[in-house]
Order: sequence, then structure tokens, then C-alpha cells
Amino acid sequence: MIFRIKNIIKVSALGILLSSQASVANEAPLVSITAQDAYFNNIKQYCGKAFAGKITVDNAPSSSFSDKALIMHVRKCSDSELQIPFHVGDDSSRTWIITKTGSGLSLKHDHRHKDGTSDESTMYGGHTLDAGWPQVQSFPADQYSKELFVRLGIPQSNGNTWQMYIYPEVFTYRMVREGREFRVDFDLTKSITPPKAPWGYKD
Repeated sequence: MIFRIKNIIKVSALGILLSSQASVANEAPLVSITAQDAYFNNIKQYCGKAFAGKITVDNAPSSSFSDKALIMHVRKCSDSELQIPFHVGDDSSRTWIITKTGSGLSLKHDHRHKDGTSDESTMYGGHTLDAGWPQVQSFPADQYSKELFVRLGIPQSNGNTWQMYIYPEVFTYRMVREGREFRVDFDLTKSITPPKAPWGYKD
């Protein structure tokens, strides 16, 4: 009986210790890089606000973007993730997701259909390879994206690098690869009425 009681006490003490350790782990700060923290916060300060943009470079114009209102909305922010829908006219299928990974920053493109289901071409993007700057980060295509692009028959996109610039008056989204460049600049000096939630997300 005494042996059983001792075992119960040991088990209870172990449970308390593990619970305490889990609590400490949950409170541990995110491992990150100073320049990337500054970059992340430079965008996060606009959380809840939306801004109009315009195409400033496109060496292969597409009807998908021509004569369409372009709006970015820094819609949802946490200490580790930023969700930024990119609305193109009535098309609300695109959301940029920037995430702190512990070894840098990840950029993903979440593409949805109007019913909220994922597009076949979704969650592609890249991960930073260096510290970057508080104003500029680059995201070369990651392995998942390369395999996706090959499967979709667009292997030329394997050379994609996405860049995002954040300055006091302008936010820039840029995609570049050999022979291809696309750039949209958003005016941060004047916020506009935020649009509805992008497809697949709740208001």
C-alpha cells in the first residue's frame, strides 16, 4: 500500500513538472532575426488597414490584372503570422501569408476558389535565405513550389523570387525571374475602406 502511494505521488509530481515545462515552452519568445523582426513589425503596424495599388512593371501583361482595382489588406496579424489578402477587381482568391519560422521568414500564396476550396495552384512561395533588411525581404521559390510548378507544366516558374518592400509611403510586391518581372506598388499614405474577407476566410 505504501509503495502504491509513493508511485502515485511520483506520477503526480511528474505531471506537475511536465505541465510547468509546457507552460514555459508556450511562453518562450519566437526565435528570429533582428532585421526580419523589424520588417515584420513594419508591415504589422498597418494591421486592419487596406491600400490601393497599381502595376508599375509587367513585361508580360495579363488580362487578369488589366483595368482592375488592386487592393492589399493587412487583415489579420499575430506575433508569428501576417495574412494579407490581395484583391484584384472582384477576384478575392489571393492571400499572402508571411510567417516567422524560427530560421527566417516564409511567404506563401494561398489561392482559393469562390466556394472556399483550395485552388490546384496554392501555397506556393519561398523562404528567406539571409537576414535581408527591415525594408526588404526576398523569398526564392522553395522545394514544394518547384515540384508544384513542374506538376502544373510551368517549370519556368522554378526560378521565381518574390520580393516585398515596405517603406513609409509605399508597399511593393514584386515577382522576378529570368525574362519576367511583375511589380505592384501600394500607396501607404492613404488607407481605403477594407474589402470583405477573401474567399475561404471568415469576416
